[in-house]
Amino acid sequence: MFSAGFGLKGFLLSSHFIDGGVTGISMLLTHMLGIPLSLLILLFNLPFIFMGYRYVGPMFAIKSALAIIGLALCLVFVTFPDVTPDKMLTAIFGGVFIGLGIGLAMRGGAVLDGTEVAAVLVSKKYPLLKVSDVILLLNIVIFCSAVILLGTEVALYSILTYFAASKMIDFLLHGIEQYTGVTIVSSLSEEIRIAITEKLGRGVTVYQGKRGFGKRGHNTEIDIIFTVVTRLEIPALRREVKLIDPSAFLIQQTIDDTDGGMVKRRSLH
Repeated sequence: MFSAGFGLKGFLLSSHFIDGGVTGISMLLTHMLGIPLSLLILLFNLPFIFMGYRYVGPMFAIKSALAIIGLALCLVFVTFPDVTPDKMLTAIFGGVFIGLGIGLAMRGGAVLDGTEVAAVLVSKKYPLLKVSDVILLLNIVIFCSAVILLGTEVALYSILTYFAASKMIDFLLHGIEQYTGVTIVSSLSEEIRIAITEKLGRGVTVYQGKRGFGKRGHNTEIDIIFTVVTRLEIPALRREVKLIDPSAFLIQQTIDDTDGGMVKRRSLH
């Protein structure tokens, strides 16, 4: 909460920049009507706390309420210096500190902004809409309103703030060890499996498949390897695979979360 408060008071408010979500709506109204930001953050997040209590659980609602109240009190009672008049630095580092506060709250099982709660509920009611789609649509409306009410330049810097905050949240939630799923198709699958398990210390899953559908038309059976590694391990994995089979076919996809299995790297000793 102190980090988010520092991002708001130490960077954004003096430049009239805004963030996305409920916080962005509150900041927009503060700039236009002069209502204290702390009061608006409490009022606008209150319905989402009740939604969280009903659909997520009482512990989530209690933690979120305490975090949001703490942010509001921080905005009222804590004095932060106006760090820099530079607009670019204000947009980037204001977003970084806000994202740091939101990310730490989310890692603790709470939220500082009710947008995520609303997005999850809307996506459940309308399956065609993903959570990210709902958040994106809401923020498009917020930043379009900022163009009209605050001016194009302020709105563009505010979008930069939002992106900086989003990247900081992603880093805190996923960190350096963000996992990547890698599918490997090779005629030397057994050698590759041994290299992954013995040299990299990672587990693998082997699928039975067929290759050669297309112009060549050879429906030969082949073992397909799937493994999960961190993004820092991808270069080593690719290097080992290419040393064994330069023509191996690799597919990478980002994995948001994992549970069970041998995800953590085992000791090779």
